[in-house]
Amino acid sequence: MLKKFLYILFSITAALLFFYGFTHAGLDAFVEGIENKTFDLRQSVTAKYRKPCPKIVLITIDDASYEYALDNIGEWPLPRGLYADVVNFVEKQNPRIIAFDMLFVKSAKNNAAEDKKLAAVFKKYNNVITSMNFDYQPEDLRKAQDLPEKLAISIKNNSLDPHFEGNTFTNYRPIVEEIIQNTSNVGSVNIARSNDGILRKAPVLVKYHDKFYPQMAFLAAYSAIEKNPARELKIDERSNLHFADKHIPLDEDGNTILNWYGPQGSYQEVPLYKIIKKMKGEPVELNADFNDKIVFVGMTANSLFDLKTTPTDKLFPGVEVLATYVNNVLDNNFISKTGTLCTILLSVLISLIIGFITLKFVSVSAMVFLTFLTYMGYTIFTFQMMKHFNLWVELVSPLLFATIVFIAMLIVKYLIKSKDFEQQYKLATTDGLTGLYNHRYFQEQMTSALEHAKRYQTEFSLIIIDIDYFKKFNDNFGHQCGDRVLRAVAQTLKKNVRATDIVCRYGGEEMSIILPNIGHEDAVFTAQKLCKMVSEQEVRTNSDKTTNVTISLGVATFPQDAETVQDMIKSADERLYHAKENGRNQVG
Repeated sequence: MLKKFLYILFSITAALLFFYGFTHAGLDAFVEGIENKTFDLRQSVTAKYRKPCPKIVLITIDDASYEYALDNIGEWPLPRGLYADVVNFVEKQNPRIIAFDMLFVKSAKNNAAEDKKLAAVFKKYNNVITSMNFDYQPEDLRKAQDLPEKLAISIKNNSLDPHFEGNTFTNYRPIVEEIIQNTSNVGSVNIARSNDGILRKAPVLVKYHDKFYPQMAFLAAYSAIEKNPARELKIDERSNLHFADKHIPLDEDGNTILNWYGPQGSYQEVPLYKIIKKMKGEPVELNADFNDKIVFVGMTANSLFDLKTTPTDKLFPGVEVLATYVNNVLDNNFISKTGTLCTILLSVLISLIIGFITLKFVSVSAMVFLTFLTYMGYTIFTFQMMKHFNLWVELVSPLLFATIVFIAMLIVKYLIKSKDFEQQYKLATTDGLTGLYNHRYFQEQMTSALEHAKRYQTEFSLIIIDIDYFKKFNDNFGHQCGDRVLRAVAQTLKKNVRATDIVCRYGGEEMSIILPNIGHEDAVFTAQKLCKMVSEQEVRTNSDKTTNVTISLGVATFPQDAETVQDMIKSADERLYHAKENGRNQVG
């Protein structure tokens, strides 16, 4: 059990070290990029289960409205007084909010009378919101202006996390001064894109000249929910911004992750040209009412270039992004991303499951199949967490971590298995007492040596050895002394032959040596050398005295002495017996 635990612990540690090196090398951005793509996939799948809020209506400057404006009004951009007329028209139906996804900035084409007419509706209605934009333009191009205090929101930040560094700007593109004077309902339309250009997040607040300004969609939702929205908000210890019964999770830059409701066209739309025709008294069916609705006015025409790439659509109008933002606030369903600790714990949990599978199953195909099922189960889990709980649980890092653990465990498992196989093979082929190869291995290697010699027409020799008077060691000094004699002779033989020579215990007190590529003369020389070295060796008896050991040897060589394994053994045996009959301690 301890071995298995250490086995899993080693694999997880290896994965952690790999991940540390991976992050240290700056490759975490690569993993983050893949993770973002999995978020897009999850959003595309789960978006169809979310229904857009029917209280959001878009007045769109679509391709048809753009064409109508060019044909009937004769210019672009449209006169700003026209937007004032649209506001007055829509206000008759008591909308909750009217928000312009447009920058009414100063330009050479400005008509002062039109600007004043538009500014007047902002003074007349306190539910009309417009946009402003912050940037980093240098002061020598545009001098940075201070904004009126009434546009700012004070923040009580109880969290250390949101520092708004990524949403801190140095300049502001001025909009019509009369609008600024007439209303405090102005919000930023700055949007945060990921490194791959896809819009997944949006700011809640931006920072400019050490003050905070609301994002326009957030301001629209805030104003729609609170009749008299306070200009002070609170961020709790867990980086959630609170108002009413809503909470918006923020990252370190003050962004929140949007939950998408589908591709372009998910919200109820009224083309602007129909509004214009209706105001002229023409018989047009709007197919929408504005009573108690949050109304956005913005551009959806492809030619006007206000298009973004989102997780659910490559061409998503900016005004629909803002509508999605408001929808998230109303539904209280912004996406929350799990933290690093949660990702680590999930990674370890999956790794433990993979570890159990790897330890439990011997078949590689079974291990791979069950590991794949585990990955699929975790993937489905992340989809369900996003669908039901609006949680972005990281998918890539835990699976990558588990894969590293799986590979590490396979490597370790098969290294151990290989080592166990080697141990088992050693036990099956060696003699436990002497450490020499056993008789079975001797027979296998004799056959192999004979076949090799025949194929390549070379010689090989065999030496068979018998310990002289071995029985007396057992009888006079006991079997323990006999065992010491066997071990001593065996070690002398092993140490004084080539690495390629194979020393075996033939049986009892008999041993053998297979000498590949050795002729008879050299084999006899080797046998004589071994005979001399063994005779010079002293072995301790049980009475702490020493005694000398001698051996008798017989040598046979292929092909001159024999051409089969049995004849080789018979020839060497006969010469061994000849040595014993002629005085022992010699080569026969």
